[in-house]
Amino acid sequence: MKARTFLIGLAMVCLILWLGTTVQAGALDAFKGEKGTLKIAGGTAHIPVMKEAAKRIMSLNPDIQISIAGGGSGVGIKQVGEGLVDIGNSGRKPTDDEVDRYNLKMFKWAIDGVGIIVHPKNKVKALTKAQVIDIFSGKIDNWKRLGGADKEINVYTRDKASGTRAVFWKKALAKGEITPKANFVVSNGAMKSAISQDPYGIGYVSVGHIDETVAPVAFDGVVPTLDNVKQGKYRIARGLYSNTKGDPTGLTKKFIDYLFTPEGQKIVQSKGFIPVK
Repeated sequence: MKARTFLIGLAMVCLILWLGTTVQAGALDAFKGEKGTLKIAGGTAHIPVMKEAAKRIMSLNPDIQISIAGGGSGVGIKQVGEGLVDIGNSGRKPTDDEVDRYNLKMFKWAIDGVGIIVHPKNKVKALTKAQVIDIFSGKIDNWKRLGGADKEINVYTRDKASGTRAVFWKKALAKGEITPKANFVVSNGAMKSAISQDPYGIGYVSVGHIDETVAPVAFDGVVPTLDNVKQGKYRIARGLYSNTKGDPTGLTKKFIDYLFTPEGQKIVQSKGFIPVK
């Protein structure tokens, strides 16, 4: 009886493992027998998801080569529009002019928030929208005015090609000015690194990038967390897009389709973003 129970249990475990393998293989089956290269560039928030998807695809099929570069949303849109890459990622929706000029097709596969961050030792952990506007414009330039140390505020921002900046500028700063004294950084990762090393710095990153090396700042009483973004409580949010020139075909289409599969959306979630499905 015990032996029979053991054999039944073993069979069930094998069945579960086989089903798991089948599901995983099913999502990647489209890439079997494919050959070629795929070039991706643009938004830096997208990179963790792109790298993980590319790793899984290339592990299954070494005849496929996928290259991934950053540069910001503006770069991604421009490069895909000019035919330099196959997929141009953007952390903002392309403008009507960009869509018409480049014949873009847009694919939103995740939702993300843009959170304000400071050094973990900074006492200031909550700001109003008015205070944020005054800080980034340079009107408030000392932490003491906000209940912090008597130290000058070091503002960090992204360049104008950044989709993260575009969303932050529109929704947090009400399209206000950014001080010419601001320090420019090139990516979400660079922003997080800079703030983690500057006790008097303030900046902003994709919510999915926030970890223990930086401290999130509540915006009008709402902390930038994935749950608050998902529930619509945290308003500085945006979609993550992959854009193509015209309708995608071949390997490009299969890659984008993969992002919308249950496995692809699990990658999205595992990297700190909100799935669209």
